[in-house]
Amino acid sequence: MPRIRTPLAERLGLDFPIVCAPMFILSNKEMLLACAEAGILGAMPSINLRSHDEFRDTLRWLRARTERAFAVNLTIKLTHPERLEQDFAACLEFGVKAIITSYGNPRELARRARAAGVVVMHDVIHLEHALKAQDAGADAIIGVSSGAGGHAGTTSPFVLYPYLRKNLRVPVVAAGCIATGQQMAAALSLGAELVYMGTRFIASTECGADERYKSMVVNGRPEDVEYTDAVSGVHANFLRATLPGGAKAERDAAQAEVQGTGGKKWKDIWSAGQGIALATEVKPIAAIVEDLVREYAEAVRSLPAVEG
Repeated sequence: MPRIRTPLAERLGLDFPIVCAPMFILSNKEMLLACAEAGILGAMPSINLRSHDEFRDTLRWLRARTERAFAVNLTIKLTHPERLEQDFAACLEFGVKAIITSYGNPRELARRARAAGVVVMHDVIHLEHALKAQDAGADAIIGVSSGAGGHAGTTSPFVLYPYLRKNLRVPVVAAGCIATGQQMAAALSLGAELVYMGTRFIASTECGADERYKSMVVNGRPEDVEYTDAVSGVHANFLRATLPGGAKAERDAAQAEVQGTGGKKWKDIWSAGQGIALATEVKPIAAIVEDLVREYAEAVRSLPAVEG
């Protein structure tokens, strides 16, 4: 299969400029290995593992099976400082090629990562935070547009990606509603160097999601996705059918789960982006990547030629 080259994909040693986005609870070592073998960048939050020792074991397991790149998401303010430091040190020890920072200032992690030759990508929903992350030393900015799964922005991808590209010195990674090769071609044409896909990879055989969750993704419509701050206090996209009824009930359920007093569990409130409209089948990650590359090539060939 031919490669699709961009500068950032080349820097990471990828065959294709695709990131399987880190997904809370869902991302696992099997996904990261499958992504590496398929020539794309798999990623997972370090806090998907309950302890630092489990996280180290996961990195050791992966490194025993692949030398290719994979990424770890460090959620700065959501991770206890001691655990954050331990997880970061383990990333350097096991040769993690990219770190995705979120929920906080990446300056100190970026400084130390850069000294070790590790690429740091930071996710944002608007230019103000993108500029701050760039100044803090991020090597690339992930622009999370409207319609993305999880914590998403409100700016159209048709505006966000070229707007960031125009105003930043570092590469842009396109995130939000990307589920096909045609959309990948569109994102790259708007200035992105990688595309960041989560929802499409929920519908993979390697993903740890409940089978009912996968079914809702492949059978879903954009109208099934609700953008709400009622679950965590920060706006995010969720599958409406999994939300408790009413905004107050959603907040109470989330609060009860944190306090251990009952309520609807986080694992039962399922996130997805509007890309569910175009994710129609559960497949192995390798087959999804093959589809994306084929669709990308078809999209490029189908563009009207300039005449005259």
